[in-house]
Amino acid sequence: MPEKTPQKVMLTDTSLRDAHQSRFATRMKVEDMIPVLEKLDTVGYHSLEMWGGATFDTCMRFLNEDPWERLSEIRKRVKNTKLQMLLRGQNILGYRNYPDDVVTGFVQRIIERGIDILRIFDALNDVRNMEKAIEVAKKEGAHVQGTICYTISPVHDIPLFVKVAGELVDLGVDSICIKDMAGLISPYMAFDLVTALKKEYDIPLQLHCHYTSGMASMSYLKAIEAGCDVVDTASSPLALGTSQPPAESLVATLRGTPYDTGLDLSLLSEIATYWKDVVPKYEEFGVASSGVDTNVLEYQIPGGMISNLTSQLREANAMDKYQECLAEVPKVRAELGYPPLVTPTSQIVGTQAVFNVIMGERYKVIPNEVKNYVLGYYGRPPAKIDPEIQKLVIGDAEPITHRPADMLEPMIEEARKKIGRYAQKEEDILSYCLFPQVADKFLKERAIKRAGVDFELLEEQDKAADSPFTYHPV
Repeated sequence: MPEKTPQKVMLTDTSLRDAHQSRFATRMKVEDMIPVLEKLDTVGYHSLEMWGGATFDTCMRFLNEDPWERLSEIRKRVKNTKLQMLLRGQNILGYRNYPDDVVTGFVQRIIERGIDILRIFDALNDVRNMEKAIEVAKKEGAHVQGTICYTISPVHDIPLFVKVAGELVDLGVDSICIKDMAGLISPYMAFDLVTALKKEYDIPLQLHCHYTSGMASMSYLKAIEAGCDVVDTASSPLALGTSQPPAESLVATLRGTPYDTGLDLSLLSEIATYWKDVVPKYEEFGVASSGVDTNVLEYQIPGGMISNLTSQLREANAMDKYQECLAEVPKVRAELGYPPLVTPTSQIVGTQAVFNVIMGERYKVIPNEVKNYVLGYYGRPPAKIDPEIQKLVIGDAEPITHRPADMLEPMIEEARKKIGRYAQKEEDILSYCLFPQVADKFLKERAIKRAGVDFELLEEQDKAADSPFTYHPV
């Protein structure tokens, strides 16, 4: 393939989603986004990542916001820039696989509501878990970005990542994203991986990094030199730490080069001034540090996983076991076939590591999620699971080899029977499918607020109802 002339690089802004998910535990309210939306829309970003990931759950669970209305409020004010979301494939926005009717209905609704670009990934890079979401999104006319979760292990190398990308290209994705969720990719690996992908596939390529290890800006620069088309950045007050690199620094770095973004630093500075005033509102959540942690290169633990691990140890009154737990995580990960540590596998591995340490005996307590993982219900592990550990976890049971979602019964109509009388729109049914307990509380409290419904009466009517969902037997 002939060498291509360098072209200007485009930026995706993550300030409305991953930046505050990484820095402030996803607690930013839409009221703090609205005042800056029209200005963000004039920058000339490739896209604004503003939905998906943990935002959906958090809106209902902690902020008393309807995530669907957040999407509509942002779409109303952003008229020129593409809106982008992160979708966990068959996991959608939750922590397990959902049936195809939910995936189909959810993808159709988000595109109707105004999502332009869907970044679709699977924690295990099991493309089978991305197929349905990709199929529906393409049919609905959205831009589909197939995603490779980057990680480091004896089995994760450039040929494997190129192979996964090829499977995504075969499904018809419009672009490929390298998702470095823990800040692991080095500058020269970024160069080599982008070079290999560009050599093999003529498709736009995007790189998403977290700054955790301190290498992300350097990795972006080398990736850009290798032909990367788009990179993810955040406004400087929301950048660094476990968030993305700052947009302003990269724009200044590339100015006057063949890769010049063409973005206005003065405008970016105005936006940063706005965010500076917002940041102090969220410092209470204790994840606002912008420091560098090179330990991530050893333990490969993303920022959100660190928060979960710390929370579990505090609840167990075992914070003195913190370092021991950090060291246990890579051991468990190796035994479970080297899954990339991203939702939900990060929680699966992390929780087992905590139990191994605080119980004083490894695998004495095994959560159901670990059993389901070993049984293949989350997908195909990247490497073979340690046979002794497999025996400990599931005995003589045989892991499945087919697509996990093939085991799931349709969910939407049963959910409608359960929660339909509190739903004001079809999207409320989908919210309930994804997060039954959280949505149940949210929808009932909304009914009380808007219509004066008696909450005790609602509880009395519902308390005897059985769960409508059929899922894995373990």
